[in-house]
Amino acid sequence: MNMIFHNKKISGILCVVPQKESLFDDEIGNYNFPPEKSLRLKKIMGYDRHRIADQGACISDYCVFGIEYLLRQGSLKKDDIDALILVTQTSDYLLPPTSNIIQGRLGLGEDVLCMDINQGCAGYIVGLMQAFLLLEQKNINKVVLLNAEFLSKRTSPKDRNSYPIIGDAAAITIVERDCLENVIHANIKMDGSQGNALIIPAGGLRMPATAETAIMEDSGDGNLRSKDHLFMDGTSVFNFVQTKVPALIEDLLVTSGTAKEEIDYYLFHQPNRFMLEKLADQLGVPYAKMPSNIVERFGNSSGATIPVNAVYNLGDRLKETSFNVCFCGFGTGLNWGAMMMKLGQLQIAEIIEY
Repeated sequence: MNMIFHNKKISGILCVVPQKESLFDDEIGNYNFPPEKSLRLKKIMGYDRHRIADQGACISDYCVFGIEYLLRQGSLKKDDIDALILVTQTSDYLLPPTSNIIQGRLGLGEDVLCMDINQGCAGYIVGLMQAFLLLEQKNINKVVLLNAEFLSKRTSPKDRNSYPIIGDAAAITIVERDCLENVIHANIKMDGSQGNALIIPAGGLRMPATAETAIMEDSGDGNLRSKDHLFMDGTSVFNFVQTKVPALIEDLLVTSGTAKEEIDYYLFHQPNRFMLEKLADQLGVPYAKMPSNIVERFGNSSGATIPVNAVYNLGDRLKETSFNVCFCGFGTGLNWGAMMMKLGQLQIAEIIEY
């Protein structure tokens, strides 16, 4: 589905990452594979280290910590927040909504609209779309979009396919109306028939978590995981990304009337370096325009990887100038979406540690 938005902008991005780093080399002994094979995987995929939240920490802790930082810095005022959108798959509770918890802890007013959205890898695109739609209401002038994920808590540390890429993080994006005329093009697609390719089988009502679902088993690929843990069909996901994403980007370029060369940066969701380099090759995009270094530095934090990507790779330049960017997220759902917009002149573009 193609969408067009007018006179909207991102005015700030703050990313909150755990202080704790876990090194891939230190984790090799956890996997049921010869060390030399794991080291070969490290080189191909670009694994190095990832950020892991402490036990007992929840995504609301990181979101509140980040928003309070913005309030102290003067980049945000409580009275200016009209809506909180939280995009996550690792909420604090089944109910109430975690966005309400964040609102309560911050002491925000009763008129602040709170909304939880259950989305993963394409969650930044979905969240921005929802923020832009809310800004069509005359009483909503500023939306705080939160993308936060603690999937390390739901991934087996003995699963070499998934655990090395997982990272925990929260991203806070300030979205508001723009007094200058601009056009934002977006496209989103979904295919629930492939939902089992990325799934945590147990924990919902379909399969409640029990002592039996917590039993670690070898599913035949040498990785130990339980039904409480994330399962990823790596081959299916790779084929999905390489087949669907290039066509989506090409369609969005045509729809927006944008030449490929006019895009300064392709800021994509980052599952691993190998997958992104293959995407860059298919699209004919120089590697320098499609950064692929987030998983090796921070890990894959699902919907938060795109803002982490933007802030880490463009840094203070986002405060000084503007770039034509293409955001793209793909994965859980299976969902894939992209957005083309101007990004820059931000009040804040930082990564801080919790």
